Amino acid sequence: MAIQDVEQIFADIVARARRLDAHNSRNWFDQLRLVHLNGGSLLIGCQDHARRQYLEDNCGKIFTLAAQQITGHLVTIGFTVENGEKTDSAVSLRQRQFKLHPDYTFDNFVVGPCNRLAHASCIAVSQSPGNTYNPLFLYGNSGLGKTHLLHAVCHTMAPGGVIAFLSCEEFVNGFIQAIEHGNLAGFQDQFRTVNALVIDDVQFLSDREQSQEEFFHTFNALYNNSRQIILSADSSPADIPALEERLISRFSWGLVARIDPPSHDTRVAILKKKANLRGLEISDEVAEYIARKVRANIRELEGALTTLQANAITKNTEITMELASATFGSEFESSARNINITDIIDVVTRHYDVRLADLQSKKRSQSITMPRQICMYLARNLTRHSLEEIGGHLGGRDHTTVMHACSKIGDAEKSDPKIHATITELTRQVVQTPVT
Repeated sequence: MAIQDVEQIFADIVARARRLDAHNSRNWFDQLRLVHLNGGSLLIGCQDHARRQYLEDNCGKIFTLAAQQITGHLVTIGFTVENGEKTDSAVSLRQRQFKLHPDYTFDNFVVGPCNRLAHASCIAVSQSPGNTYNPLFLYGNSGLGKTHLLHAVCHTMAPGGVIAFLSCEEFVNGFIQAIEHGNLAGFQDQFRTVNALVIDDVQFLSDREQSQEEFFHTFNALYNNSRQIILSADSSPADIPALEERLISRFSWGLVARIDPPSHDTRVAILKKKANLRGLEISDEVAEYIARKVRANIRELEGALTTLQANAITKNTEITMELASATFGSEFESSARNINITDIIDVVTRHYDVRLADLQSKKRSQSITMPRQICMYLARNLTRHSLEEIGGHLGGRDHTTVMHACSKIGDAEKSDPKIHATITELTRQVVQTPVT
């Protein structure tokens, strides 16, 4: 068989695999290369170990099915790292503990007001581990990008360093097994001699006295030797229940960075980025539509994108606004957290200790104007109301007044750290307000 024919068969296999499993398809599939195809065996080359692991975990069956459909023969599939990358101690340790996701890199992370500090601190730590922020503690609700940043740090840290990256549950289970098998010294050596220890969901140390004791000594051993420690949790150190005071103190020694729910503009950018990773093209109109419907977290945004993509494949059509509206119209109305202007006004009036009547009045003092403009800005970002509707709730102001307020507060949020902190906190309170 001619080389050109074999290459075309491989291209057809990749295309078929994309169509069979659009959810796990990635734009870097275009960089996959045919190592050999003979004797019923297909070996596919990729760029690094993270991508090979991703293919083995998520795509083996689909590529096997695609190859059999295209060739008409039984074919076995294998994946290899084509560039000869060495499996050194750093790679082998972190891969054994926690598989790095090829999508979770700094290049693929969308930065916004909600996560700028966490993102910047992770970059700083990855470039100078143990010397910048140590420990680095990230916290925020589920699905906001904490794990993405942890993966990105591990992808970026200088090669040759030994990285232990695992979940807190894995650390606790490993500790228990080490005690049961009489191998506590081996467990301690595994984690106290690394260049960087990265623990996800450290809140699971709660109510585990022995595990907290072991982690306390592991933390001290690493910190005293200037080894990097990075932790993530769903709440700040002080708010983790049943966590020993000495651990709370140590977790707060370095930098504690909170990640908040993404703003509307950030949600749009995330959708565009996620679509690009899958090789999809969605219009700004579609991204804006989904971003206004889904506000809770990044996982829900990605889930919405997956649903839309699957619907487009089923109907053999492009992703359009009409398809998005048909896919999500009633579903989002019934399941999404329906934030309204009243929620926002309640939070803002409590924060600034002003009355609704004052916000709706013609008063122009700074103490009234600022809360009023912030109400408009939050309503524009967090609700589906039009400019006219927003203005109507705040004293019958016209849409140009609302546009001016949104522009002014938006600019202030970017330039004034205090305004940014206030907007972030108010957004958090609004999003977490219970539905009544």
